[in-house]
Amino acid sequence: MFPEYDVIVVGAGHAGCEAAAAAANMGSKVLLVTMNMQTIAQMSCNPAMGGIAKGQIVREIDALGGYSGIVSDKSTIQFRMLNRSKGPGMWSPRSQNDRMLFAATWRTMLEQTPNVDFWQDMASGLIVSRGTITGIVTSMGQRITGKSVILTNGTFLNGVIHIGEKQFGGGRMGENRATGITEQLVELGFESARLKTGTPPRVDGRSLDYSKMEIQEGDEEIVGFSYLPIEKVQPKKQRHCWITYTGQEVHDILKTGFEKSPMYQGRIKGSGPRYCPSIEDKISRFADKERHQLFVEPEGWDTVEIYVNGFSTSLPEDVQYKALTKVPGFENCRFFRPGYAIEYDYFPPTQLKSTLETKLIRNLFFAGQINGTTGYEEAACQGLIAGINAHRNVHEEEPFILNRNDAYIGVLVDDLISKGTDEPYRMFTSRAEFRTLLRQDNADLRLTPIGYKLGLAKEDRYQLAKEKEAQVEAIKNKLADFHAEPDVFNGYLEGIGSSLLNERSRALKLLLRPGVTLKDMIQAVPALKEQLGAVDVLTIEQVEIQVKYEVYIKKEQEMVAKMSALENLNLPENFNYEQLTAMSIEARQKLSKIKPRTIGQASRISGVNPSDIQILLIFMGR
Repeated sequence: MFPEYDVIVVGAGHAGCEAAAAAANMGSKVLLVTMNMQTIAQMSCNPAMGGIAKGQIVREIDALGGYSGIVSDKSTIQFRMLNRSKGPGMWSPRSQNDRMLFAATWRTMLEQTPNVDFWQDMASGLIVSRGTITGIVTSMGQRITGKSVILTNGTFLNGVIHIGEKQFGGGRMGENRATGITEQLVELGFESARLKTGTPPRVDGRSLDYSKMEIQEGDEEIVGFSYLPIEKVQPKKQRHCWITYTGQEVHDILKTGFEKSPMYQGRIKGSGPRYCPSIEDKISRFADKERHQLFVEPEGWDTVEIYVNGFSTSLPEDVQYKALTKVPGFENCRFFRPGYAIEYDYFPPTQLKSTLETKLIRNLFFAGQINGTTGYEEAACQGLIAGINAHRNVHEEEPFILNRNDAYIGVLVDDLISKGTDEPYRMFTSRAEFRTLLRQDNADLRLTPIGYKLGLAKEDRYQLAKEKEAQVEAIKNKLADFHAEPDVFNGYLEGIGSSLLNERSRALKLLLRPGVTLKDMIQAVPALKEQLGAVDVLTIEQVEIQVKYEVYIKKEQEMVAKMSALENLNLPENFNYEQLTAMSIEARQKLSKIKPRTIGQASRISGVNPSDIQILLIFMGR
């Protein structure tokens, strides 16, 4: 009934979808196994993509040839570029999406991708032979053979849903949990643990009074995620979001439910996301705060369903409802469903290689929440990396690894496999040492040539990136050659409060001044506009960033060059660290467990000190 597949992907969430698309587009025969064909690429929590650091990840996925950026742009109902008031290394795109359109678009794109087959069933077991994965077993007893398997089980592995004192099995509200996989992996020698996450109530937007809330509009200029010429949402057609606040009365009501809270009663053992806490966590941890911000976000173009961002909770539903009616604008709100917490199994990611292949079982890969991460974006990029490497393993090609200086994706994977996580991992710009290099605006220049070489990014995408790079260099050269005459430029400079020119200068030098923007300079000086010709907004932005931040970019490049010496020193895969008795016991234990790929990775392992690295270098004759 089934052929032998190159890659079997278990789970069709964000990680599974990207994994299936990547492997298939590179030429592998792929089977995507899901418990429910109607929930492919479901946005289980917030109907939004991107955000701080997460937006950079979506752009990197797109630059490499993944689908998340395209799907997000096609289903956007509001777009905002966050952190515009800060430097460009902090700018982060974010979209509010139509939940149903997002999932439908993903499914359509997967169905139109050659080499992807689908099967609706629960994967209940793995087929392993002599330390190598050879397929899966489903709950209906089907034995499906494959040369590699990628597990992207999300929150479904032995998932338990909590609402107050109620608890029941489930991977998502209204959907069954997955059983069998955890137990088998533990028998095979894997370490597992529990995590938890939560989601807020969904309410009927017709029951809200928006006049009591602050309106939050989208950007007037829509950048989007994809570098391809995808048709973006029109600025004037965007849907509004709103902001409102909790208050002391809300907090007091919520506290009455603490005695029935599954977290406070110890029924939930897993750690929750520190940076996206439940509302009960917020009022406990930040007792001095009189109010907390809530974002009131529509779930799509044509639905009245509202997502109450910032009100995640697992308190009893009557307490949730009573508290929410004391929030301005929610006095007469009607619930579609209450918030809940979900607890699930994950596998500490120090058990993985840099490719996301497991160390114990060859050709078995983990991606997404099974690795302890939280967020669609973090899951999607892991799926992409796992899909690429599953394909390359099967076809006996070299592993594909992104370093910390290559991409936020490289930072995420290195953090997971080197440091592990005992709470849901979320990406932040602060996690990246080289965020001036890893900007959202240049992901195509950084990664599309790599994706093209892999066979993932197509020719049209590669040509667009090459053209952009050539145009940026051409404009910089023209600015360097253009003479800024005082009588031509002083009117513009005076208007922005910048010091006037006493003699001619170069336009490139003027661009270094605070407050001077290339866009405004072109509009103010017709001769410059004529010299540069037709230039799109994103290219203008790229030129300006490269010019204004050249010093900072060069400093980071120098830091990368210094660090690359350690990153290029490979360590033997089965090296016996116990023989290095000059090292601390902790260092030997950590190195033996994690088996770092390079000296650079070894230096980032918690418990391994600089003196331990020196001993390693001496042993290697360095």
